Amino acid sequence: MNTATIVQKLWNYCNILRDDGLSYGDYVEQLTFLLFLKMADEQTKPPFQRRDAAATIPAEYSWPALLKRDGDELEIHYRHTLEALGKQAGLIGVIFRKAQNKIQDPAKLRRLIADLIDKEEWSALDTDVKGDAYEGLLEKNAADVKGGAGQYFTPRPLIQAIVDVVRPKLGEVICDPACGTGGFLLAAYAHIRRHHKPSGAQIKHLHTEALRGVELVDSVARLCCMNLVLHGIGGDASAPVPVEVKDALAAKGDEFDVVLSNPPFGKKSSVTIVNEAGEPSRETLTIHRDDFWATTSNKQLNFVQHIFSTLKQHGRAAVVVPDNVLFEGGAGETIRRELLKQADVHTLLRLPTGIFYAQGVKANVLFFDKKPAREKPWTEKLWIYDLRTNMHFTLKENPLKRANLDEFVQCYNVKNRHDRKPTWRDENPHCASRSSFTN
Repeated sequence: MNTATIVQKLWNYCNILRDDGLSYGDYVEQLTFLLFLKMADEQTKPPFQRRDAAATIPAEYSWPALLKRDGDELEIHYRHTLEALGKQAGLIGVIFRKAQNKIQDPAKLRRLIADLIDKEEWSALDTDVKGDAYEGLLEKNAADVKGGAGQYFTPRPLIQAIVDVVRPKLGEVICDPACGTGGFLLAAYAHIRRHHKPSGAQIKHLHTEALRGVELVDSVARLCCMNLVLHGIGGDASAPVPVEVKDALAAKGDEFDVVLSNPPFGKKSSVTIVNEAGEPSRETLTIHRDDFWATTSNKQLNFVQHIFSTLKQHGRAAVVVPDNVLFEGGAGETIRRELLKQADVHTLLRLPTGIFYAQGVKANVLFFDKKPAREKPWTEKLWIYDLRTNMHFTLKENPLKRANLDEFVQCYNVKNRHDRKPTWRDENPHCASRSSFTN
C-alpha cells in the first residue's frame, strides 16, 4: 500500500467512531496504542525475532492477548492494558502514560483491532510509507480546528526549508525543546539520511542518540514518540527514549549542536523564570535559571534564553518567534542585547500570515549561532528575507508549499552567507522587497 491509501483506510474508520463522540485527536491516540502493540508483536516473529521487543510488552498485555477477546471482556482488558503499560518505564511509559480507552462500544473496538489493524503487517511496510502515513494522520488531526491540535503542528514546508539551510550533519545531536509531534526532528533525520551515507555506528547514533525532543503535554509526547518509531527512530528497548515529557524551561539540561524549534506563543505564563539577579515572583510559581539573562514570565522570551543556553559553542539555532518579541522593553531589551552580543544573529525570515493553524499569527524565524565570549558583539549584520509583504496564503485554498521557500533557501547562501546581497522583486508587481540587511 502507498501512503495515501493507508491514510484513507485509517481515516475512513474515524468517521464511524465520530458518531460515538470521538474527536480526531482521540482516534489518532487510540490508533497509536493499537499500532504500537501490533508492531511490538510483529517484531517478535520472523523475520525480525527480536527478543528485546518480546521483553518490553508483558505477555498478558500483548497484542495476541487483546486479539482473542471480544465484547465487554475486550473493553475491560483493553482498559487494563492501557493502565498497566502506562506504568512501564522507557518508551512504553511515554506512549501509554495516562492513556484511556475512548472507544466505549466493544463491537467497534473489536472491528478496529481485528479488521483494520490486525490484517496488515505494519512492520513489513517501508519505513517511509508507514511513517508518512502517520504524518498524514497528524496533519488531518491538526486541521481539525475545534480540537486545537494545530498548535502542536508546524507547517512541514516551513520546517523543510529551515532544515535545508541549517543543514544538520552526521554525528551532531539535534534538539527541539518544544517538539510537538516531531516535525523538526524528522526533517533533520531525513536531511541527514539524504545528504550523507551513514553506516555502522553512525546509523546507530542517528537512530538512538542524534535526535532529542522535549514536550510538556503527555498526549502530544506519545504522538511524537510514535511518529519517530514509525520512521525507524528510537524503537530499540535499550535505546534512550527520544522524547522527554517535562517542562523544558525548568532546567538547563544537556547541550546540543543544533536546536530547531517552534516554541509555544504567549506572553504570560503561570511560571516566572528568575535569573541570578532576579527576585522571586509573588504572583506565579518561580523557577531559578542562573544561566538566563533576564527574569520574566514571558514564555517566548524564556524559550529564546533557554535555546541559547542549551547550544554548544558554535552551535546553530533556528527558532520561530512572534513579531517584535525581542523589541519589548525591560526583559526583552536585555535579552536582545545579550543575544546580539553573545551570538551571531545572522538571519530573520519574515513569515506570511495564514500558514499556521492558529489564525492571524505574525511570526518570524530567527537564525543564530552561539559564539565564544568576547568584548565586541558578534552580531554585525542581520539579513532579513521578507516572505510576508503582499504574500497571501490560506490553509486550504492556497497552502504554503516548499516551492514558495525555494528562493529563500537559494538566497540564504549556505556555502557562504557573508556573500549575500540585497535583492528585490520589482519584476513582480505583487511582491515587495525580498531581502535586505540591517546593522
